[in-house]
Amino acid sequence: MRVPLSPGVSAAMEVGSLPVELWRVILAYLPLPDLGRCCQVCRAWRELIFSLDNTRWRQLCLGCPECRHPNWPSQPYLEPASWREALKQHALATRTWTRNGQELQSSACLLFFRRRKDRRVWHVGPGCEFETLRGALGVVGPYDRVALHPGVYEEQAEVVLKVPVELVGVGRLGEVALLVCIEQQCSTARLCNLVFMPPWFSTVVYKTSWGHVQLDNCNFEGAQLHIRGPGSCQARFCSFSQGSSAHLLGVVLSLLDSCDFSGSDTASVTVEGPPASERNWACKHLAALARTFPAQSSSTPKGPEGSSTGEPDPSSGNVKKENMNMEDWKRRTGGNAACQGTVIEDGWSDGEHTEGEEENQEAIDNTKKFFTLDYKIPYNHHGLSHLLKTRADGSLPPASSPDPPSVTPEPLTLQQELDRDPEAQMLASSILGCILRRCLFRDGKGGVHLSNYGQARLEENVFRGLNYAVRCIQHSTIVMLRNEVCECRASGVFLRLSAQGLIAENNIHSNGEAGLDIRKGANPIILCNKIHSGLRSGVVVLGNGKGSVRSNLIYNNKEAGVYILFSGNPVVSGNRIFQGQAAGVAINENGRGLITENVIRENQWGGVDIRRGGDPILRNNYICYGYSDGVVVGERGRGLIEGNHVYCNKGCGVWVMSSSLPQLLGNYIVHNCMYGLAVFCRKDPDNIEAREGSWHGQEGIGGDIGNGERRGVEGEAREGQENFNEEGELFAWESDLDSEDERHSARRSISVALMEGNCVSYNGAVGLYVKSSEALNVLANLMNRNCGPGIAVLQSAQLTRLVTNCIVENGRGGVTVEKDCRVELRGNGIYENSGHGVRFSGTGQIAENDVVGNCGYGIQVSASTDIKVVRNRVQPAQGCGIALLGPVKGVVHDNILFQGHPENKKPLLHTDAGNESCVLRNNSILRPNNSGTSSPPWLLENPPPRPLATSPAGLSSSQYPSRLGISMTTRVGAAVESGCHSGSMFCSIL
Repeated sequence: MRVPLSPGVSAAMEVGSLPVELWRVILAYLPLPDLGRCCQVCRAWRELIFSLDNTRWRQLCLGCPECRHPNWPSQPYLEPASWREALKQHALATRTWTRNGQELQSSACLLFFRRRKDRRVWHVGPGCEFETLRGALGVVGPYDRVALHPGVYEEQAEVVLKVPVELVGVGRLGEVALLVCIEQQCSTARLCNLVFMPPWFSTVVYKTSWGHVQLDNCNFEGAQLHIRGPGSCQARFCSFSQGSSAHLLGVVLSLLDSCDFSGSDTASVTVEGPPASERNWACKHLAALARTFPAQSSSTPKGPEGSSTGEPDPSSGNVKKENMNMEDWKRRTGGNAACQGTVIEDGWSDGEHTEGEEENQEAIDNTKKFFTLDYKIPYNHHGLSHLLKTRADGSLPPASSPDPPSVTPEPLTLQQELDRDPEAQMLASSILGCILRRCLFRDGKGGVHLSNYGQARLEENVFRGLNYAVRCIQHSTIVMLRNEVCECRASGVFLRLSAQGLIAENNIHSNGEAGLDIRKGANPIILCNKIHSGLRSGVVVLGNGKGSVRSNLIYNNKEAGVYILFSGNPVVSGNRIFQGQAAGVAINENGRGLITENVIRENQWGGVDIRRGGDPILRNNYICYGYSDGVVVGERGRGLIEGNHVYCNKGCGVWVMSSSLPQLLGNYIVHNCMYGLAVFCRKDPDNIEAREGSWHGQEGIGGDIGNGERRGVEGEAREGQENFNEEGELFAWESDLDSEDERHSARRSISVALMEGNCVSYNGAVGLYVKSSEALNVLANLMNRNCGPGIAVLQSAQLTRLVTNCIVENGRGGVTVEKDCRVELRGNGIYENSGHGVRFSGTGQIAENDVVGNCGYGIQVSASTDIKVVRNRVQPAQGCGIALLGPVKGVVHDNILFQGHPENKKPLLHTDAGNESCVLRNNSILRPNNSGTSSPPWLLENPPPRPLATSPAGLSSSQYPSRLGISMTTRVGAAVESGCHSGSMFCSIL
C-alpha cells in the first residue's frame, strides 16, 4: 500500500474521513521510509504517525537486526519513553562510522552536491563469492559491505583492514563466528552481528591505534578489544563474556553504550593513560552523540526516612520538619531515661539527701511559693540571659525551649550543588576519555579500572555481583552519574593515588565492604548519592585521602556511615546519615576532616565517634534521636566540636573520655535521655572481659570487640591485596608511615579539654557529669533545667575549672563536688536550682559566684581538706547561706549573704561546733530592716549578676590551626581500645 503524499491534497480531510483506529491499522503496514514521508505531509499526519509509537514503531525498533531492546541489558523489562525516538537514535548512531568525509565550509548548499560513496556487497561463505574472510578483504573497496553467512571463520594469522569496510553477519546473532585477530589500519570500519572468539595465537581479536571502529550487536567470548588513542571506538548492544574485556589506552573519546560485561577475570573495561593530544575525525561526532543522552532532572534523593519525618516545609526554606517530640521518641525507643548498656553509677550523690535537706524536704517541695515574696533578688540580666529570653518573633531559643528542634536542613539537589561548585559543574559537563552508559557489569572480578591519568564517564550503568565496581587510581578522573553499584564483594567504588572526579546521584548499596573507599591523596566530589545497606561502612576515607562528601543519603549501613582514619581529611557536609547499625560518623587513628551541617540521626551507636588521635572539626550538625550517645570522644580523641545541635539521644548528649582533648564550643546539648555532657575517666583494665563479653554476638561481630574489628579489617585487607598486587600496587602500608614526631607536630598544642559556650538543657540526668583523671576547663556554659544537678564532679584528680557558667533551674542541685576532687568554681551564676546551690566536698576555690534562689543551702562545704570560699554573693531560698559541716579546713571571707525568706530560721553562716580549722572573716550578712518596707532594695551590682561573660563566638575556621598534610597510609589492623567507657557504644567502623 502506498499513501499519496502530494502536498496539494487536503490531508486533514483525508485523516478525518476514517476513524483514527482504522488509520492506525492501515499505517501499520508501511515500511520505515514511507512512515518518514507521511510525517512530512502535514501536522495532522505527523500526529497520526507519532501515535503509532507503541505499535508500528515498537515493531520496527525490535525488528532491527542491528540493535536489541533500547533498555538492554540492565532494564529490558522497562519500556523506553518513545520507541520512535529510540529507533531514531539508533539510526543516527549506526551511521557514525561513515561520517569521515571532508567538511565543505564554503557553502551549505554544496552539501546537496556531495558525491555519494558507491558501495558493493561481497558475500562470504559456503557457495558464495568468497570462502574466507581474508579473500574478501583482499578485493573490497572503500566502504564496501562484507556479508558473512552463517558459519565459523578462522584465520591462522593476523588480518589487516586497509580500507574502510563494513563486516556484517547474516542471520541471527551467534550464527556467524570469527576466530580472528584483526588490526585496523584505516580511518573507519564497522562490525555488526558477529561473534568474536580468540584465535590460537592471541587473545586480542580487534585492535586499532588511529582509526574509528563501530561495533553493533556483537558478542566477545574470552576475547579482548584494544583501542589506542587517537583511535576511537563506538560499541552498542555488545556482550563481553567469559573473561572478555575492553582496553582503552590514551583514548580521546570512545563510547560504549548498552553493553553487557560478565564473567571477567580482571577489569571488564580498563582505561589507561591520558587522552592523546591528537584527535581523529570521529571525536567530534562521538562528542555530539554523547551530548544527546537525555539528562534526568536533578532532585533530592529520597530515603526511607521520608515517611517518618514528614515533608519539607516550603515556608522555611531548605529545611525538613521533624514530626517527632521527646515523648514520641521515648515511646518509640522504650520509654525511660536509661540507655541500654549505659551505666549510671550506683551510690553517687548530688546533695538532695544530705543532712540539711532531709530535715526540710517538705519545705523544699514548697519552695516555689517563696519566689512570690519580696526577698527575691533579680538576676535576669546576667551575661547569658539572652539564651533564655523569648525572641522578637515570639519563639524560644533552643536552650530554653521545652521541645526539641523541629526542623533540620534538607540536602541540596544536584543542580543546587553544581550551581555553587564550578569545579563539579565542569566535571559534570566534561566529555572526554571513555564514556560508558546504560551498560551492565555483572558476575566478574572488576567493572571499570582507570589508571595513569585515564579519564572515564559512567552514566546509568549497573554494577552487580563483582569484586569491585570502579577502581580509579594514579591521578585518573572519573565522572559517575546515576549508576547503581550493588552486591560487590569488596568496596563498590575505590579511589586511590590522587584520583579525582565527580560521583553524583548514584545508588550504592549492599556491598561487602565500604560503598566508597577513598585513599592515598584521592580527592573526589561525592554529591547526592544514596549509599546504604552495606555490610560494612558507607564511605571510608583513610591514608591521607580527601574528598568532598555532600548532600548524600547515607543510611542503614552495618557499620559507620562515614569512617575517617589514618590522616583521612575529607569535607563531609550537608548529608543525612541515619539508621546505621553502628556510629553515624567515626573518626579514628589520627583521622581529621570537616564535618559540617549534616543531619546524623537514629544510629544505633554514637552519632559521631572520635577516638585514637581523631582530630576533626565538627560544626553545625544536627545529631539526634540516636539509640546511644550523641557525640563520643573516646581514647585520645581530639577535635573542635562547635555549634552542633545534639538532642533526643537515648544516651548522653556528649560523652568524653578524660584521656581525650576536645574543644566543645557553642553547642546545644538538649533533651537527651541521660547526661547532657559526661566526662569519664579511663576504666580500669580489670573489667575488660566482662565488658567485652557484653558485646558478644552483637551486630554479628562475635567475641570481643577488638578481635571482631581486627577480623573485619583484615578481611578487607586480604580482599584488597588480592586486587592490588596483580596491578603492581604494593600493599606495604608500613612503608608509607611518617615518623611519630611529624604526626604529633601536625596536631594542635592543646593540653586541657575545653568546654565553652555550650547550652546544656532539659537532659534526663546531670547537665555536666565529671568523673575524670585529667584537667578540664568549663567556661561560660549554660546548664538549664536538667533533671539532675547542673554540674556534678565525682572525680577530678587534676584541676577542673568551672568558670563563668550559668547554672539555673535544674531539677536537683546546682553544683555538686564530691570528696577528693580538685575544683575551681569562679564567676558562676547559680540560680533557682531545686537542691543546694553548691555542695562541695573536695579541695579548691569557690570564688566570686552568685548563688541565689536555690531550694537548699546556698553553699554547703563538708569533708574538705583545703577550701577557699571568697567574695561570693549568696541568697538561699531556705536553709543556710554558707554551711561548713564537719572538720572543714579552709578560709571563708568577703562573702555577702542575703536572707531569702522571713520564715527561714536557719543561720545564713553556719559552722559545726568544734570546727577550729576554718577561718571566717569579713563576711556580710544582710537581713531586711524593720522599717516596714516589705521588699529590701537588694540588687546584684558592682558587678552585675554573674556570669559576666556573653556567649563566645568560638573559633572560626580561619582561627583553627592549619592542618599539615601527612602522607600516611597505615595498615588497618588496630584493636578497639579495651578501656573505653562501658556506657558508650563503640562504633565498629569500616
